[in-house]
Amino acid sequence: MTATRTDSREIHPGSNGLAALSRFRQAFYGCLSARSDELFELTEAVLCTDGPVKTLVDLALAPEHGALYDGLNHGRIEFARLRKVLAALPLPRAADGRIVLAADVSPWLRPDAATCPDRTFCHTYGRGKNEHRMIPGWPYSIIAALETGRTSWTAMLDAIRLEPGADVAALTARQLREVVTGLIEAGQHQVGDPDILIVIDVGYDVPRLAFLLAELPVEILGRMRSDRVMRRPAPSRTEFLRTSPGGGRPPKHGTEFVFGNAATWGNSQAHTVTDTTRYGTAHAQAFDRLHPLLTRRAAWADFPDELPIIEGTVIRLQVDHLPSGGDPKPVWLWWSKTDATEADTDRLWQAFLRRFDLEHTFRLLKQTLGWTKPKLRDPHAADTWTWLILAAHTQLRLARGLVEDLRRPWEKPALPERLTPARVRRGFRNLRTKTPLLARAPKPAGPGPGRPPGSKNKPVPRYDVGRILATGVAYKRPAHHRKGTKPRRTT
Repeated sequence: MTATRTDSREIHPGSNGLAALSRFRQAFYGCLSARSDELFELTEAVLCTDGPVKTLVDLALAPEHGALYDGLNHGRIEFARLRKVLAALPLPRAADGRIVLAADVSPWLRPDAATCPDRTFCHTYGRGKNEHRMIPGWPYSIIAALETGRTSWTAMLDAIRLEPGADVAALTARQLREVVTGLIEAGQHQVGDPDILIVIDVGYDVPRLAFLLAELPVEILGRMRSDRVMRRPAPSRTEFLRTSPGGGRPPKHGTEFVFGNAATWGNSQAHTVTDTTRYGTAHAQAFDRLHPLLTRRAAWADFPDELPIIEGTVIRLQVDHLPSGGDPKPVWLWWSKTDATEADTDRLWQAFLRRFDLEHTFRLLKQTLGWTKPKLRDPHAADTWTWLILAAHTQLRLARGLVEDLRRPWEKPALPERLTPARVRRGFRNLRTKTPLLARAPKPAGPGPGRPPGSKNKPVPRYDVGRILATGVAYKRPAHHRKGTKPRRTT
């Protein structure tokens, strides 16, 4: 399935009508290599069942359901082929025709599933008394294309599960490289087009991502912690001799730029003031050609060459107030390009605010489509279910503007193109009947043979939560700490 450059630029994700939805459903069905009918009908049940998906068994009540656990445990999806299908679909773009991608990690928490392999500690916030907690589960790195303006819609492009001990920056860079390469191959980006903007939040090593993706036509924009310290460029030889008449070895780095110390900032290269409806007056300052001071530790410990100097632009955003009434602390952003203008400064901080649209997508996947509801044991089955949810969300995006608004009495009327994904899902069952039927009718079968007489229960292996020590070695609990064992007494 391919899309022309004109289609991807000028057609709204839902304005190409029922034909685009039918083509995607046929392409999606072709990506199901094993248990295709069961997996396709399971996706149909997710889209057509009434209300949010709370348990996987509840989908058996939907007329569109297929074999549930059998399809997930034994079904197969050609992920690479499905990625190409998603990359060829019309994508939302910024006002200047630029593609804006957002990458983030969302956990599938499994704290009590000791029989599930490949679990790792996932960072969560807001549990308990708004505490940061590390809870065992399966973290997934998800990439989506963002729209402009306030919306809860995104275009899902990729999702991979992070295994224990994975280098998040290196794995995210490889994932982004594959997504960007797929967009280029699909004709979504051509020579002369604006660079693709990738927006990320705190938790990523933004300069390292920019270094790993330097050969691609991309720009990296990410938020940094407010306690960071950056360095200015090294002084020229003339400036060095002026301050050090006795000579000596010229420094490799300039003076410090401390985020928390305004005395070290100096003059900004660009300063904009914007009136907003939700945050009051927004002040944005851009400081050019700043880089982190790298040391041979952590990810740079085994770097074979001289440590690079990764220059970029630091943007400080300060607003008057927050919609929640909280303290409006400044937001620090780092952009992988230099020489930012006032137009670039406004474009970047407004694009960063659109990154939070991905949080609405995560909430929809978990609370409405039931992404993290099934109690699956096999992580590969979890990958299959994750991609079914991504395919379901894509069908909702393509059905945008094609379904009637089945609103609740307390909800305000909305135009078809302004419906949220959850409200589009209410009318998807009526739209589904207008598309070709792809899954074959199930064959009648009798009851299974059941459990063989005299068979005994087989113990299920249990797995520790994977984590990596500072030495790079996988951590394993001592034998006397495991459940059901006692420490060995020594004499």
